[in-house]
Amino acid sequence: MEPSIFFDEVNERQGVFHRRAFLLGGFAGVGALALVGRLADLQLVEGVRYSTLSASNQFNFRMVPPPRGRILDRNGIEIASNRPDFRVLIRRDETKDVAASLDKVSQILPITDDKKRQLTREVANTPKSTPVFIANGLSWDEFSRVNVRAPELPGISAEMGEARFYPFGGAFSHVIGYVSKVSQTELDAAEAADGGKPDPLMHHPGFRIGKQGVEKSLDLPLRGKPGGQKVEVDSTGRVVRSNPDGDIRATPGADVVLTLDADIQNRALEVFGVESGAAVMMDVRNGDVLCMVSAPSFDANQFVGGAPSAYYHALANYDHKPLLNKALAGLYHPGSTFKTLVSMAALEQGWDPNRTYTCVGPWQFGNHTFHCDKHHGTLNMHGAVAASCDTYFFNVGLFVGPDRMAAMARRFGLGQTFDIGIPGQKKGIVPDTQWKREYFKSNPANQKWFAGETPSMGIGQGATTVNALQLCTQTARIANGKTAINPRLVHSIGGVIQLPGAPAGDLGVDPEHVAFVQKAMWGVCNEPIGTGVADTKLGLGSVVMAGKSGTAQDHTYKGGHGAHGAVGAWDLRDNAWFISYAPADNPRYALAVLVEHGGFGAGAAAPRAREIMKVALLKDPEIRARIEVPLPDINAKPPAMPSGSSASSGIDVPAPDPMPMNVDPNVSPT
Repeated sequence: MEPSIFFDEVNERQGVFHRRAFLLGGFAGVGALALVGRLADLQLVEGVRYSTLSASNQFNFRMVPPPRGRILDRNGIEIASNRPDFRVLIRRDETKDVAASLDKVSQILPITDDKKRQLTREVANTPKSTPVFIANGLSWDEFSRVNVRAPELPGISAEMGEARFYPFGGAFSHVIGYVSKVSQTELDAAEAADGGKPDPLMHHPGFRIGKQGVEKSLDLPLRGKPGGQKVEVDSTGRVVRSNPDGDIRATPGADVVLTLDADIQNRALEVFGVESGAAVMMDVRNGDVLCMVSAPSFDANQFVGGAPSAYYHALANYDHKPLLNKALAGLYHPGSTFKTLVSMAALEQGWDPNRTYTCVGPWQFGNHTFHCDKHHGTLNMHGAVAASCDTYFFNVGLFVGPDRMAAMARRFGLGQTFDIGIPGQKKGIVPDTQWKREYFKSNPANQKWFAGETPSMGIGQGATTVNALQLCTQTARIANGKTAINPRLVHSIGGVIQLPGAPAGDLGVDPEHVAFVQKAMWGVCNEPIGTGVADTKLGLGSVVMAGKSGTAQDHTYKGGHGAHGAVGAWDLRDNAWFISYAPADNPRYALAVLVEHGGFGAGAAAPRAREIMKVALLKDPEIRARIEVPLPDINAKPPAMPSGSSASSGIDVPAPDPMPMNVDPNVSPT
């Protein structure tokens, strides 16, 4: 082989090798350069991001429900607050076998098989990252046992949170309501309102939503904003330790201050005892509601963790209806309390208050015989109000007519609802000719107002129905005498004063006519003829009440289907009303008391009204100053007797109860 041929082949092979080496070196250099660039990017550019992701693998944030805002009475007394609550939860994302975890924890806490099945279903229907309550309200011993054995319980954790607490049990239950677990219906409504993304707080097992009363109507400001707890977790998600420095504090809900007075409210519920009824008290100067009780009541604390079915069914099936707010939603005939408004309507139309009628019991009108409770004899209007004579007001009702009686009733607050910040009010019925035409649209034969319906309306019967809040508003407007004040229940939210929902206008009634009714209501409690004279004595010196009793027929008396007074079957008896205000000469407080199926208003409702009113009067510093008389100084010398005078007998003769300043003592009630 020639040398030139050999060297040419070697040179060619070397050239190929060099080219390949160059290409490979270039590729390696580009790769090394890319690797260095990527490392630089990870370290310098995206270092913070990946550091955060790394920390997320080690730390978790767990939502912490905010403390719910407190509800206070007018004097700062807590009527809804929060207390520590020991609870045990299960988290599906921390355990592979929910049933096995529940079996293990059931060895520590008493959990029935039915409860296990319920919890298994609840865990399956709850988002994976959302814990589910196994038990709450645990004792310290139970809480400690779970904590000690925590390493053996996958997915189980014991925590301390807060639970809603109602210090007075049932005294405020109908007004402030209660909180309970969020229902699926409420979750669906929240999703619809928030565009399919409800507040995550609503899924937290420790969160409770307002269900009734103030808790429901002011749920959002009471709710607050959730916080977060930073915890270190292991690879399975189990909490290793907490990191308080990284916690996000929850924002407590706003405090709500009501106009209610806890002392008056508690006394009102107390005086009802086992009876059924309602009581509402207002300040006649500004409309503040001091008391709003429905009896019997229920313990709102039972509903916070979910009321036991036996407890709920016992309440629902009791004939005294403890779940019904009788102060707002219970509708009843006003009975003789309506006569105060009929009197004013008649006076506005020119009725002579000195006109008399003679009551002998039965009263014939057309082919129907109406009846009065007693044979009152001959009475004028003042005496007819004080003695509550039906015969007199059968005639007055016919004079006034349904439309004018209804117009006066609406002027004093009947037939309407008030913006007091809580739901559940019912308007009731104030009938007139237009109402009857609309109510009986499908039955033209009954659209006409018949003359025989008017006498019944004149004594607060027939189709007329009211609730206790309306009658208290009526009484407060009569006592005020000038202004159509409206009730107010919510004083402030988060420190911001809340004004009444509707401005108070003028009553639009002749002051002399209002004064006449005030005198007659004074007579009810302080004249011998008055229906309430035996049961309304306050025993507070010169401070006395004015009022009006009402016995409202609830069933027909024919055929044994009803009973007049406090006799016969409870649910067939008359309803008892008493409306009042005090002091009679300078009104401060108005009160309406209903005793459902209590019989006569003077006998059943008036004594309870007296006891409730005494609490309000004795708490008022200005009124106490009128009542409290300083004891004489035992060391003081008696004054010298004038010459020629005889010694006193030493017997103190009590002064008679004072009449209002505008009462003419020379006018006889009859």
